[in-house]
Amino acid sequence: MTQQVEALLTEHLRYTPLSLIDDIINTVNTIIYRAIEAIENGLFSIPPQQLGYSPDGDTSTVISQPGSDRPEAKDEIENGVHQLETLLEATVDKTFDKFEIYTLRNILTVPDELAPWMRLGHYEGLTLPLASNAPTPESILALRRKVQETRKLNLALRNTHTSNATTITQLKSILSSPQSTSGVSPELATINPSLAFLTSHPSASALNLSLAKSAKTSTESPLTNQTQFFISQLPALRQALSELRPRLTSLPEKMGDVDWESRREERRAYIEGRVRKVVEGIGAGGDGGEMKGVRVGREEVSDLEGVVGGIARADRMEE
Repeated sequence: MTQQVEALLTEHLRYTPLSLIDDIINTVNTIIYRAIEAIENGLFSIPPQQLGYSPDGDTSTVISQPGSDRPEAKDEIENGVHQLETLLEATVDKTFDKFEIYTLRNILTVPDELAPWMRLGHYEGLTLPLASNAPTPESILALRRKVQETRKLNLALRNTHTSNATTITQLKSILSSPQSTSGVSPELATINPSLAFLTSHPSASALNLSLAKSAKTSTESPLTNQTQFFISQLPALRQALSELRPRLTSLPEKMGDVDWESRREERRAYIEGRVRKVVEGIGAGGDGGEMKGVRVGREEVSDLEGVVGGIARADRMEE
């Protein structure tokens, strides 16, 4: 019996089904006790000779009297009555256990599939007012759509977060030191060359390009400030680019007479000159690749050559 069925029967009968069965069993036990008591009193009131004892002494004396000379008869009657009481109690318990199970399963019960649809008599004609904030089918449908859209947005944000994390990892690998990228394959090292020498080398500290916070101002690193400044200038660059694009129509369409090879040489010479000035500005000499008091390492020179080569390749791709 489920809790719903039990509550329904209790409300209908005004008492629980189990209490009814308990009352029946208690009533039967009371009758048994009364019958046992009557049997015991009847046996004590009968003379011993009528119960089969030998006629010794006074035949008019009953067993229950204080002066009875038959104590063995009294003990035997008490023992027999106790055994009869125990036998009857065991029989009643066994029988009424079956009665309880049968009653709860077949009489005092309601099918589980019908219990939610049953209405008692005192509920006839009773209408319960709905709450003002009770949900309607339209509001439930709207909430369901909001949940679906929220899940879509959550999935899109997760994908964006994963993409941004991948981009940050790639940028950090570019600025990582050569020791930390020793386990990277040569193909990845070619695609993403290490630019850590621009910030971690002592020359970068001399040019105030270190990623560490400034010891004087205890603020963000100079490189971070410069990057933020460059980002703030991007809108102005976009505006200038939008103003220059219409002027491209005034340029000659045929560019076959332009000497591209000399232009590349001029650009390469310009880049090498600028790099040489930067190197000389941080204390490098003009010959032998030696700095004033500090020798330029091969790794730094190779990294600078890689940067120049990358810029040249980018220029060729743009042309």
